[in-house]
Amino acid sequence: MSVSKKKLLGKASAKKSLRKASAKAQSAMEYLMTYGWAILIISVVLAALFQLGVFNPMTFAPKAPPGACQVFRPNGPYTTQFINLEGVCSGELPQYVATSGPNTEGTIVVKSIQTGQINGVTLVFYWINTTKSSNDQSIFYLDFSSGYSIDAYLPQYYNSGPGAITVYTLNPSGANIGQFELSAFASWQQIAVTYNASSNLVSLYRNGAYFASLTPSNTLSLVGPINLYIPLQYSWTSIANVQIYNTSLSANEIQALYLEGIGGAPIDLQHLVGWWPLNGNANDYSGNGNNGQIIGNVNFVSNWWSGYTPP
Repeated sequence: MSVSKKKLLGKASAKKSLRKASAKAQSAMEYLMTYGWAILIISVVLAALFQLGVFNPMTFAPKAPPGACQVFRPNGPYTTQFINLEGVCSGELPQYVATSGPNTEGTIVVKSIQTGQINGVTLVFYWINTTKSSNDQSIFYLDFSSGYSIDAYLPQYYNSGPGAITVYTLNPSGANIGQFELSAFASWQQIAVTYNASSNLVSLYRNGAYFASLTPSNTLSLVGPINLYIPLQYSWTSIANVQIYNTSLSANEIQALYLEGIGGAPIDLQHLVGWWPLNGNANDYSGNGNNGQIIGNVNFVSNWWSGYTPP
């Protein structure tokens, strides 16, 4: 075959290959044009579902219904003989938690909580703050009949991100006799405040770990009954599993409570005076009958577990 014929065949082959490549590219473009929007829409939907927690493994975890676990006191409220836990008390996730909504507020109030013989007090709860607050937002008030109180606030902040939880101890005239602060957060945290009357020491714990202590300038007079106020104000704040004891729990007991998780049962039934899981209602499941009263707008939501990490 002559050299010229070989050149012509080579050129024809090159053109044929170019046409095939062009056809493949055109076919790929047509495929993308046909299915690209569908792929994009599916990606957006999957991202939205992930953000909503649909793919969160806790979405499918067992949830304990309201009242699934409670303290049984065979001899009546405030008795300590033969008491035990009954029901589903294995630390399952609660089905609901108490929360507020935008531009709404509500308060859970529990009055006249009998304390019995008391040498200290412990308040334990799970709490989350997810949005900015434009003013001081209360988390709880624990008021004694003597006029002393232990209060906690989320102070206002504007442009610098979350503020801090400030815990105050107040005397009967309302004067601040000691305070400390804890960095605020946007995920579920366990908070515990204890007061030991013998040592006149208030201690603060976060997620089972000791944070700080203070000595109030006056010894708190722990005269019962006590009143508990849990405001939920305007900011999508949520709270769960509130427990009050008439003693100062140890650091090991606080840690053990934390390790049980957000659905954990009380750890010291002998000194438990009130237990409000807030799993669908404001009832007291300590066996002492201190059911809470809901004032205003308090919601119980089931899709609460965004931001919660089991210990």
